[in-house]
Amino acid sequence: MPAPFELLQADTLTAARRGRLRTRHGVIETPIFMPVGTQGTVKALTPAQIRETGAQIILGNTYHLNLRPGSELIRDLGGLHRFMAWDGPILTDSGGFQAFSLAKLRDIREDGIAFQSHIDGAKLFLGPREVMTIQANLGSDIAMVIDECPPWPCTREECRRAVDRSLRWAGQCRQIATDNGFLGAGHLVFAIAQGSTFDDLRREAAESLAALDFPGYAVGGVSVGEPEPEMLKQVAATTPHLPAGKPRYTMGLGTPPQILKMIALGVDMFDCVHPTRVARNGAAFTPDGLINLRNERFRADPQPLVAGLDNYTCRHFSRAYLRHLVMANEILASTLLTLHNLHFYLDLVAQARAHIEAGDYAAWHRAWIERYEAGEL
Repeated sequence: MPAPFELLQADTLTAARRGRLRTRHGVIETPIFMPVGTQGTVKALTPAQIRETGAQIILGNTYHLNLRPGSELIRDLGGLHRFMAWDGPILTDSGGFQAFSLAKLRDIREDGIAFQSHIDGAKLFLGPREVMTIQANLGSDIAMVIDECPPWPCTREECRRAVDRSLRWAGQCRQIATDNGFLGAGHLVFAIAQGSTFDDLRREAAESLAALDFPGYAVGGVSVGEPEPEMLKQVAATTPHLPAGKPRYTMGLGTPPQILKMIALGVDMFDCVHPTRVARNGAAFTPDGLINLRNERFRADPQPLVAGLDNYTCRHFSRAYLRHLVMANEILASTLLTLHNLHFYLDLVAQARAHIEAGDYAAWHRAWIERYEAGEL
């Protein structure tokens, strides 16, 4: 069986990469951004609208989907793809991040993470066997191992325990996925390298996981409250020690400039709730920064959000109309702004792919970031 990831081109002045990842439900051109569909839906959009944004793959969440409606129900109804009527690839997070985000409702043990449901207080346990079983029920194209995401800041001792525990769980997840036929059937499993702000622990985690020969790898434990320079430093400390011939995924970020900076550090895949969340709060991305449509200056503005950007929102509606929808609390505002913001992100990574191919990614991404950040100021 051919390797699922093909490295097509490497930039000469940065670590940016142009690649292609094959999954059971289609080919993914990288670098790529993945819209977040935590509970089996990308908020405010239908699957057809998600496709219109240029999305190639979306993300679901093991913890949330297992609580509601339940992974066995989804399995019995044909799997997550059929359940939500999305025929493209799906990556599912393992629930490890919820050990960080729901810290008051969980207990990390040596064999996994015991949760108290944020919905009704019911008990839920996620260990390697549980997360791999749930993701097999969902029919995930890419399943993430369970890991422990340490907080920022944390002590070296706390981080050491998280790295060791995550490595042990990763090995168990890979063995389970081998034994139950998940990997053999063409599903992929990605490991997650932790290490917080400790460069030597990040290198150790990356190299130890690389030795287990996973189909792909993620940089975990970033965007958990640390300042951006520290976040970039953590990514830069990890990616050089991950296999060059495997996809690299930085989890849970970021802004458009952050994504371009991390592509330059050798990252191939991204996800983040930021574009959909700010859309529901009346904000939209432009090449000159994020704009808040509640601002009075847009009340009579006849321009589209971004002139020449080919999405449904920009083709048909003015900033003035979109501001009206936002101020009137109309549901359509969330749909139109989400369409635009996701298309903006996906168009941005498409541009990145083109500039890596053209060999001018270094200059292009610096100029793009400079314009965007000048507009933000």
